[in-house]
Amino acid sequence: MKEEIKKRIEALRSELSAHSIDAFIIPSTDPHLSEYVASYWKIREWISSFTGSAGTVVILKDKAGLWTDSRYFIQATDQLNETGIDLYKEMLPETPTITDYLSKNLKAGDTVGVDGRMFSVEQMEQLTKQLWKHSIDVEDCVNLIDKIWKDRPELPLTPPFVHDMAHAGKSCQDKVADIRTMIQRENANALFVSALDEIAWTLNLRGNDIKCNPLFISYLYISNKSVYLFIDPEKVSADLAHYLKDINVNCLPYDDAPSFLKELEDKKIIMQPTKTNYTIYTSVSNSCTIVRQESPIALLKSIRNTTEIDGIRAAMKRDGVAMVRFLNWLDKAVLSEKETELSISSKLEEFRAMGDLYIGTSFDTIAGYQEHGAIVHYSADEASNATLHPKGFLLLDSGGQYLDGTTDITRTIALGELSYEQKEDYTLVLKGHINLAMAKFPAGTRGAQLDVLARMPLWQHQMNYLHGTGHGVGHFLNVHEGPQSIRMNENPVPLTLGMVTSNEPGVYKDGQYGIRIENLILVSQAGQGMYGDYYKFETLTLCPICLKGIVKELLSPSEIDWLNKYHEEVFNKLSADLNSEEIAWLKQATQPIN
Repeated sequence: MKEEIKKRIEALRSELSAHSIDAFIIPSTDPHLSEYVASYWKIREWISSFTGSAGTVVILKDKAGLWTDSRYFIQATDQLNETGIDLYKEMLPETPTITDYLSKNLKAGDTVGVDGRMFSVEQMEQLTKQLWKHSIDVEDCVNLIDKIWKDRPELPLTPPFVHDMAHAGKSCQDKVADIRTMIQRENANALFVSALDEIAWTLNLRGNDIKCNPLFISYLYISNKSVYLFIDPEKVSADLAHYLKDINVNCLPYDDAPSFLKELEDKKIIMQPTKTNYTIYTSVSNSCTIVRQESPIALLKSIRNTTEIDGIRAAMKRDGVAMVRFLNWLDKAVLSEKETELSISSKLEEFRAMGDLYIGTSFDTIAGYQEHGAIVHYSADEASNATLHPKGFLLLDSGGQYLDGTTDITRTIALGELSYEQKEDYTLVLKGHINLAMAKFPAGTRGAQLDVLARMPLWQHQMNYLHGTGHGVGHFLNVHEGPQSIRMNENPVPLTLGMVTSNEPGVYKDGQYGIRIENLILVSQAGQGMYGDYYKFETLTLCPICLKGIVKELLSPSEIDWLNKYHEEVFNKLSADLNSEEIAWLKQATQPIN
């Protein structure tokens, strides 16, 4: 495979030379700036062999590099070995930015090529501005990869399906009415939407175009009088055509979006520069005005209605039952020393599939045993697939897609003997998790203001983690969604009633083990207080937190009380759906810490 990667890079270099391009940048996304993409758009993976979900490759005439974040440092080091691509670790002080790298290795008058569909407007503008300082040009080379990727997968053609009102809780017509109100507030008369999760939510449709993400490839245009969906005609089944007609949505071919925008006259169109690709943006007619604003759909979508909240609670209960059945099975299975990271991942999906309304996994399960747990987004394959033994930690991060909700849960499980260092680290992560779960905060608080609650126990021991503490989670949509987050980076979006985020502090020691504890939490009303409303978090996830790694003396009385009450709730809500053996296991797993 390493030799094949080298051949692909050389083929690209030949094309670059033929087009007088001196460097080419390949991100991980698609024309909708998605985190997870259809196989057709996995260009960065194809050219580099790196399979992580985030990373950017830069190819020059005589060298190449890949930039990725801390989740993938270990994985990328292994996968890039002997490919001729150097690893550049983002967020480390010694790592140059991509533009610094290009300005150092190129000269005035050189040209950097990109596929403008893969870059947001904001990214393209920043790239152009930064390279122009060094007299380096940027050129949009839309179809360059097509010439060298001979066996490229086809774009998916499965028709989208209706997400029933029993689960959505709000009709497409009502959502469009709300969106139009937001459009008018910005003194605009239209909105162009590229983000696939926003399109799916607005139309109450779901799809199968991207693994684990119930999305369909499309664009959406909403004006004061009409709605247009741009989608491959082969995906419009008779049922879908009938549904779209009923909700007054017009259909046009997916590839017609640029020409449609070019033909518009005198419109004021909202486009979000971070979520609209450069090629689409530059297609808009010169007679139109582009209002550079965030899409109003992201915020509307993030605030759950009562039907969605009831649905996610029900999905969490079924997911918790599956987790308990799995953990009960795992306790015995690990003693055989025959189970592996891949085999237990398959077994967990079997248990989830037994539940009602289950559609599939919400992401590829991360089952990292011992040192593999230190790889934040580890993905086991046949070569790395570790056998489990009754000792050390297993980090298990998984989730399910249900018609009534999306789940995401991480448990770090003590399979047997642990060192004191492992127990101490585990307890510090748990303290951070509980501290955030117990938070009360005034309306208007942002996630960056709460992030320290989860990190402080680790900071006090001079440890940290480089990923965010909390990400938004969709409703039978993407497992990672905004606009809300809980992380060190400033995000101006306040945590609002009805928002769902994760709570997932961790610590990772290269070559040893990783620890992460994750539940999903709902922003809920805490009541009136000084200067206004106060909010709190309702923990939605229902699954025991492993007790074997806890150093009780490191927990405060309030932290112990939270854990005991949480486990009491887990037992009371799940036990009715379990058999006697599973109930006995759950009783032991949720016993109070006295």
